Amino acid sequence: MTGDAGTLPLRETPHDGIRTRVVRRLPRRKGAGALAGTESRVLAGTVALLAIVILSLLVVLMAANRPSLLAPTTHTNYYPRWMAGPLGGFWPSLTSNSTTLKYLFTGAIVVMYGGYLVALRAAPRLPARWIIAAILAVHAIFLLSPPLALTDIFNYINYGRMAVVHHLNPYTTIPISEPHGDPAFILSNWHQLLSPYGPMFTLLTFAVVPLGVGGSFWALKGILVLASLATIMLVWKCARLLGRDPRAAVVLVGLNPIVLVWGLGGDHNDFLMLLGIMLGFYLLLRAHGGVVAVEADDPPGLRRAGLRGLVLPLSATELGAGAAFVAATSVKASAGVLIPVVLAGLLHAPRRLVQVLIGMFLAGAVVGAASLVAFGLHIPDLSTQSRVVTLESVPNLIGLAIGAGGETEFIHRLMSVALGVSLVLCCWFAWRRRETLTAEGWASVALLVTLGWVLPWYVVWILPLAALSASRRLRATALALGVYLIIAWAPVSGLVWNAIGFHPEKTSIGRLHQRYVRELLH
Repeated sequence: MTGDAGTLPLRETPHDGIRTRVVRRLPRRKGAGALAGTESRVLAGTVALLAIVILSLLVVLMAANRPSLLAPTTHTNYYPRWMAGPLGGFWPSLTSNSTTLKYLFTGAIVVMYGGYLVALRAAPRLPARWIIAAILAVHAIFLLSPPLALTDIFNYINYGRMAVVHHLNPYTTIPISEPHGDPAFILSNWHQLLSPYGPMFTLLTFAVVPLGVGGSFWALKGILVLASLATIMLVWKCARLLGRDPRAAVVLVGLNPIVLVWGLGGDHNDFLMLLGIMLGFYLLLRAHGGVVAVEADDPPGLRRAGLRGLVLPLSATELGAGAAFVAATSVKASAGVLIPVVLAGLLHAPRRLVQVLIGMFLAGAVVGAASLVAFGLHIPDLSTQSRVVTLESVPNLIGLAIGAGGETEFIHRLMSVALGVSLVLCCWFAWRRRETLTAEGWASVALLVTLGWVLPWYVVWILPLAALSASRRLRATALALGVYLIIAWAPVSGLVWNAIGFHPEKTSIGRLHQRYVRELLH
């Protein structure tokens, strides 16, 4: 044995596209100080996991108790039992004061995020079964939750009912044109907006229509929770294939309180989109037994085989990877920005590139045919949604900072150019550095910070890629964006803005943005 006598060589393992030799250190006697430090970190991590679980339950109990701002589809004298769920009314003595609820909710989120950071730091020393138990517990809690945050799930259901019950194409007919007495119309709010959701997800909403509005709600909630758990499982498997500790990776993805409360609690389809993305990466890694990473070159023999060698024999895993990326895009168009970066990362491996492209083509043909049958030559309405603005988005804050009053048309175009340039740079990075996962993560960051319409759970676009990337800067950026989104969206923030005189909605541009949103909502 050569080198350090305290190490044993293991097989070569890819490190975000770069082969590295991983070594395992033999156990050594720890000093009392080191042992005490490890024990304190384990204790802190355990307490953090418990805090996330307990505070998740607190948030859900508050929301399920009675109509409040925590469940925006409810109002005085309207909170059906099917919506409140099995935890409804468990805390009758809880305050109904809206200001108190804002402080309780915000305090819970802030403490959960602090616990999340502690759990991340302690994850490598925590037993995997504790982490998995915490992830399963919070998913079970939010599975039982009433609809939190925004009302998107009832818009999903309403678009499905428009087609199945009222025979209206949601890509050509706005919801205001359907019968206003439909129970889903009453609960939805984007009444002037053509459906912006992908065809495969819209077809899924068709499938749950026979269950009724309540049944559709719980069916979609269950599907989204399962999609989230499946994504976390894929993150675990990908981390193992990349030779990394999967515990910190799944904590980063599965215990983020922003994703749990605003994402799972709000029942958003981003989890299905993300499942497709992570399945694509898992299949790419799996294609070569986990030894060769996403960006690995083809063997020399394959390069000399010519065009036939690029196509045959077909690789089921790489075809499936290409299909998975297209499936993700057919759920939500946001996934589409990652496709060119994936392809750029495969330029050094022509056979793998061709196989993935064939998979994308086949999946695109299936999705296109299904969309043509269901919706004709019509596509989701992305142009209208791209013009709406949240007052706390980065482009709007830039407009306020430079004295423009918010996101102007010029800033909107500038952000579009910035996103395009960022994607080109990410493609170059994936090709040149062969670090597709890192490049994909930065592409997701660029998308989030250049969008005018930004919602808190969008941070989930970055987290799995950051968890698997070798870049600490990417993970730090994801965590910093989480802090920004809490500040922007916590209920108490509105009280703080009033106290300091920050009123982006009162500028001329701000009033214009607010009016445009109101027009789409009514």
